[in-house]
Amino acid sequence: MPSPTPNAQNAPHTRPAPNGKTAMVIGAGPAGLMAAERLAGDGYAVTIYEGMPSAGRKFLMAGKSGLNITHSEDLETFLSRYGTSRARLEPHLRKFGPDQIREWCAGLGVETFVGSSGRVFPTAMKASPLLRAWLRRLDGLGCKIHYRHYWTGWNADDWAVFKTPDGEVTATADITILALGGGSWKRLGSDGKWMEILLNAGIKCNPFKPANCGFELDWTDHLIDKCAGSPVKAVTLTCGDQTVRGEFVISKTGIEGSAVYAISATLRDQWLETGIGTLTLDLCPDRTLDDVTKRLSKPRGKNSIGNHLRKTLGLDATKTALIFEVTPRETLNDPAQLATAIKNLPLKIKKPRPLDEAISTAGGVAWEELDENFQLIQRPDTYCLGEMVDWEAPTGGYLLSGCLSFNLQLGLSKTLLKHD
Repeated sequence: MPSPTPNAQNAPHTRPAPNGKTAMVIGAGPAGLMAAERLAGDGYAVTIYEGMPSAGRKFLMAGKSGLNITHSEDLETFLSRYGTSRARLEPHLRKFGPDQIREWCAGLGVETFVGSSGRVFPTAMKASPLLRAWLRRLDGLGCKIHYRHYWTGWNADDWAVFKTPDGEVTATADITILALGGGSWKRLGSDGKWMEILLNAGIKCNPFKPANCGFELDWTDHLIDKCAGSPVKAVTLTCGDQTVRGEFVISKTGIEGSAVYAISATLRDQWLETGIGTLTLDLCPDRTLDDVTKRLSKPRGKNSIGNHLRKTLGLDATKTALIFEVTPRETLNDPAQLATAIKNLPLKIKKPRPLDEAISTAGGVAWEELDENFQLIQRPDTYCLGEMVDWEAPTGGYLLSGCLSFNLQLGLSKTLLKHD
């Protein structure tokens, strides 16, 4: 039976490919765009299909308050941020890590700088100039982009099927790259519906879990009225055997912010495994328990406990409100017990915030379904990249670095170009 002919408007490419091969990239986020750049550079005629009306919507949202594109810390520390997925990602991150990402940005005419925390940002801070330059480069490489082409799977002839405003269209290519994102921020295009397609094709996918997420707590109305939106600074958070230092924000529903995101995977997994999530705060991480106890043991005279905490330990109103929220009254009146509470303040979480609110997601295509170059073992010449694979990393430039490294190190010269 002859192969079907794709819709003329959706033909893989109109320009000849230097290597005589075509590539189809489904998803125009950072992972897909970087894959397109590498494939086009290696001689493929590349067509990109994107379900949304424009490219990189989540990328642009991430850069709204400053695009944290990578991190400048030493490479060994950097690699450690990838947890259980380090072994799979390390070879690629070593070849295209923070230094190479900054060089790539410079090649696009986007200079970068290292912030005080070691995070790396474009000098202009926003993502839009980088994305515009990137799309111009892809156009110069001959890449063709179809927007409002939403992938719905493969047909009986194993051609990709897309839903478009003009009806269903199909396409095929020598190489297919799936870069469909995770399961959060659906309105920006990462709806995770691709998982059902792959599961139906017999490809194992692990359920999505929120990553870099906030958590819900049963705050009293008094705390919400007094502290919602307030930062809690200079604290350490401990869950299990992980401790992080930083700050977080009290929200109307619970807690969120950078320090919470950094420990969120451990806290989330504890909650998933036991149904209980416990976070312990040290509100005076630079003081020993003995020092805190001695300071609190000073006579407070007519000072309220709140004023006593402010004068002896420098605790602000938000930290004091947290202490009052979770500490029994009898503890407040005992300097030794109060000192212990300040150094080990327990917060009982109810659950993570909803998946769609998470900055990123864990879960997705299981590692065992992919070879060392991210090719689906069951579907040769089809690759899964970026957040749709089951890995996670904290905020701080690690997520974006991971997605970019997937795509430049596909092993094209050894694996993909075998078709030449």
